[in-house]
Amino acid sequence: MKLPRSVAGWTIAVFGVLALVMGAVGLLWPEAMLRSLGFEVPDTRAPGDHTGTFLMASSMASFNMGVYYLLATATEWRAFYRFTVVFRLVTFTVFSIAVLADIAPGRFFGVAAWEGVGALATAVGLWWDARRAAAPVGGAAGGNRGAGAGSTAGGEAAPADAVH
Repeated sequence: MKLPRSVAGWTIAVFGVLALVMGAVGLLWPEAMLRSLGFEVPDTRAPGDHTGTFLMASSMASFNMGVYYLLATATEWRAFYRFTVVFRLVTFTVFSIAVLADIAPGRFFGVAAWEGVGALATAVGLWWDARRAAAPVGGAAGGNRGAGAGSTAGGEAAPADAVH
């Protein structure tokens, strides 16, 4: 697996690894996941209680999402990065409302905060990467950032000594 090539890529990679790991934990040790989120883990479940089934589905989704995020990092899929910022902020909002409305325990706000902070970190990374790419190559004033001049095929700034 390639290392991320941008600040935004690193934020996506970190989230991807954590989503993958948390999904695996939820699949392999569901009680630990429930406790970490502040949910009760009774000795026995009542008939019709499908908490385990729901946790398995959520954990599998988290695991898969981690894979998707890592794939986006490996391909430097910037449109995906931007998409995640919007929907992670939506997730932050929904999860925060769930805690405030007493639908979820207070510790569940940690999940909301993780989503919000992650979205903001990726947004800042995208901004930083764009700012860095817009800087003149080699310090020349008024550097041409047009097609091919000082950029790689992927649209990222080439090192100063690689300009043709």
